[in-house]
Amino acid sequence: MNFPRIDSYFETEAQALEEIAARGWHGFVVDLDPEEGLHWHDFDAVVFVLEGTASAEFADGSIEEATVGSKVEAPAGIVHRTVGSSYRAVLGLSVDPAELTQPVNKPVTE
Repeated sequence: MNFPRIDSYFETEAQALEEIAARGWHGFVVDLDPEEGLHWHDFDAVVFVLEGTASAEFADGSIEEATVGSKVEAPAGIVHRTVGSSYRAVLGLSVDPAELTQPVNKPVTE
């Protein structure tokens, strides 16, 4: 299963932060870099791409890309990793970042 994406969804950082707040989630701007290993999260997230291209590889080896203005829903439990170049995004989390369980990137077990 991959992340649902809507292209050309938003225009400004403020719009993204407003949508996250309306959900009752926690939003912030972040620069994301490629990650070494596949992992999963125990929380839902949403990503609004501000700059660059967000690329994710999934457990089946497929790769999906989201460009500036795209909104990507990232449900808990999907095995993935960020690949390609760094990108800037508004990230929304369904949990308070101070309450995230560690490690945030849960390892994939056989």
